[in-house]
Amino acid sequence: MSTFYPNYPTHAGYSVLSTPLRCDAPPEITGRGVVMAFIDSGFYPHPDLEGRILCHVDATSSNIVEGRRFNKAAWYSWHGQMTSVVAAGAGADFPGIASAAKLVLIKVSTARGRIKERDILRGFRWLLANYQRFGVRVVNVSVGGDVESFDPDHPLHHVVEQAVAAGMVVCVAAGNSRHPHLVPPASAPSAITVGGVNDQNTLDPQWRQMYHSNWGTAYDGTRKPELIAPAQWIAAPILPGSRMAREAHWLVQLFGADDMQIRRVLREGYDALNIPRVQALRPTEALYTLLQHRINTDKLIDAEHQHVDGTSVSVAIVSSIVAQLLEVRPNLTPHEVRALLMATAEPLPGIEAERQGCGIIQSARALAVLQG
Repeated sequence: MSTFYPNYPTHAGYSVLSTPLRCDAPPEITGRGVVMAFIDSGFYPHPDLEGRILCHVDATSSNIVEGRRFNKAAWYSWHGQMTSVVAAGAGADFPGIASAAKLVLIKVSTARGRIKERDILRGFRWLLANYQRFGVRVVNVSVGGDVESFDPDHPLHHVVEQAVAAGMVVCVAAGNSRHPHLVPPASAPSAITVGGVNDQNTLDPQWRQMYHSNWGTAYDGTRKPELIAPAQWIAAPILPGSRMAREAHWLVQLFGADDMQIRRVLREGYDALNIPRVQALRPTEALYTLLQHRINTDKLIDAEHQHVDGTSVSVAIVSSIVAQLLEVRPNLTPHEVRALLMATAEPLPGIEAERQGCGIIQSARALAVLQG
């Protein structure tokens, strides 16, 4: 009999750690009263965000459309769903740290799902024209530009500096290619640029290691990233209605199943699993290997969640902790937020400062400074 299992590391038998737990984020501080803007490829109104989306903005062209109707579960919607729910989802099993924050969602991909600097710029310009209307205080940018630039007049550098001057904390993903190479807007001096740490899905600090995130400098020589945050084994929702969602319903039933249970799942779920009925009725080791490969590739946790990785996730975590700080002290300036997070971060031993900045973000430590 084959045994099926998820492919995330486990310690002491637990599942994937929730983000508040792995970041030691006080659960009673949830970003209440704070509005966060997300600039991303696309979004889906996941139930974990219900009632807190103030506006969805389709900025895929110069004809920018505001509205709340974005229920199509297109493939390009997954990335923005991931970042927004990781930061601010209110799900019972895997809540975000800022689970009470309100959201403005700005879609900037092209009709083909691509993202260019001009698309990110268009989203930022809409935000600069409308942030006061919605009270935006935090901007999460999990997308990046085209090429490295040290030009202080680069349009994306300029809009980030404008946003920060207007009172918004701008948090940007560093990138995932393990190179000393940053592209705008991550290379804007006033942005909080975020790299990643792999905590191996455990609270034991001895397991921590650097994630393969980028680093470098801003155009004025400011070292980037300022901080690192968990970037691997992070729970995020599967896109509802997708191929993965249909398969996950059946695949997770294989976890720990005995031979009889496995055969029932295959008999009842072969169509959704896209395998021939005859093969489902007479399973082979080759089929079992294929199914385990799908579990691994889709990074399944349960029927509704998968584990994800990248600085797109780590920056969303930092943005959610920024929302905590602003709930406690709404009059903090972006530069005060940046300085506080850097001063309270915990360096990762054995890693060069140029790669990790000041170290791993510490929610409870930063909040203690504000409340003490």
